[in-house]
Amino acid sequence: MKINNQNSLLRQIPKVDQFLARPAAADWIQGAGREIVVEEIQRLLNEVRDDIRRNPAGVADAVNAERLDMVLSERLQNRLIPGLRAVINATGVILHTNLGRAPLSAAALKSLSALPGQYANLEYDVSEGRRSQRDKTIQPLLAELLGCEDVTVVNNNAAAVFLILNTLAQGREVIISRGELVEVGGSFRIPDVMARSGAIMREVGATNKTRLSDYENAITPDTAMILRVHPSNFRMRGFTERPELAELAELSRRRSIPLVEDIGSGCIIDLRPYGIADEPLVKESLDAGVELICFSGDKLLGGPQAGIIAGSEKLVAPIRKNPLMRVCRVDKMVYGALQATLDSYRSGRALEEIPILRMISMPTEVLTRRALNLTKRLRAALPEDVSARVIGGNSVIGGGSCPESVLRTALVALESDRARPALIETRLRAGYPPVIIRVEDDRAIIDLRTVFPEQEPVLIEALRHATV
Repeated sequence: MKINNQNSLLRQIPKVDQFLARPAAADWIQGAGREIVVEEIQRLLNEVRDDIRRNPAGVADAVNAERLDMVLSERLQNRLIPGLRAVINATGVILHTNLGRAPLSAAALKSLSALPGQYANLEYDVSEGRRSQRDKTIQPLLAELLGCEDVTVVNNNAAAVFLILNTLAQGREVIISRGELVEVGGSFRIPDVMARSGAIMREVGATNKTRLSDYENAITPDTAMILRVHPSNFRMRGFTERPELAELAELSRRRSIPLVEDIGSGCIIDLRPYGIADEPLVKESLDAGVELICFSGDKLLGGPQAGIIAGSEKLVAPIRKNPLMRVCRVDKMVYGALQATLDSYRSGRALEEIPILRMISMPTEVLTRRALNLTKRLRAALPEDVSARVIGGNSVIGGGSCPESVLRTALVALESDRARPALIETRLRAGYPPVIIRVEDDRAIIDLRTVFPEQEPVLIEALRHATV
């Protein structure tokens, strides 16, 4: 009897051609191509046969046409959804490292859409009609904005630190305070990078206190540079001390040893009016006498991922000639997006045009109006047992920047007895596009500071599906 039931079920399994004739399969063929759909159908049908042979009584609906269509659609959807895709960031973390840090400006996106589809003068001097260096396309603009002699660009700030050390200090000593031997995201530790670069680390001072005399007493004929590292993702408070940057610069001049600073986030304009007081300004470091600095392009600068090395020509030039520069270089798309971002600074429109600066400078009153409007629309769209209300709270900068700075904001809090916050959060992440929120105090929390206004209709629809 069992064998008869098994054979009966096996005979009901549709042939691949029969499956392909169904409307559901035809739609997928049009979008994904016949080969992928056939491959997935064959895999599905083989699995159904195996299940029937193992346990025919337990899979009586295995050959149900609607079920097979549904399973096929789920599999093709999971297979064909891009691994990298856009998400809605409703967390209020402006530079969310896991979500790609700084979203690009409209001008940068326009550059990205134009340059890749054409040839560009990436390594060609149009005026001279000969080969050039790729960073020369952006060097004048960066040097103008930062007020320095020379600039070069690599793929991220970690590469910038490594290249500086490898070029200027290989086999020689680099003096650094013990309080600056930091680790940032991805286990990027300054001591490890220094060791890989070939430089010899010379620690001075104590974890919490390093004096100018500690640096001076450590200088020897083998000293290649003094390295200052901004502790981007943490702060020490209390019984602490470290020399002013101008004091270190004076020491470096007096002893003819370069002072190099990794300033991390790349803040170009003064954000103190918006509550960001603990990040060094790029120009202030250079004006204080630092000979060489490096920073990220995709943090407070608000551009694409890049590492920018700027300062005196005598230090930048040998870095540009380092054979490893080719390993760390960026392509025309990064240069294009970076150039467009920097143009916003030069024109004085950075606060209006660069998304992360707009988010940082967005007044609480504006956020409150948006939150109240969203709440009103959610009450009309969500099930009756889901409550939506506006509460006070904080946004943060994120991305290893400004760990002590918070921005007052207006949050939308969702509560429901039927759909718990963790379930809402899970459903939102599973949607398309995924929506990323916070869960706090047993509430689903939405911070509109990091949600673009044009994303709000999609956000409302996603919340409706997540709360049913």
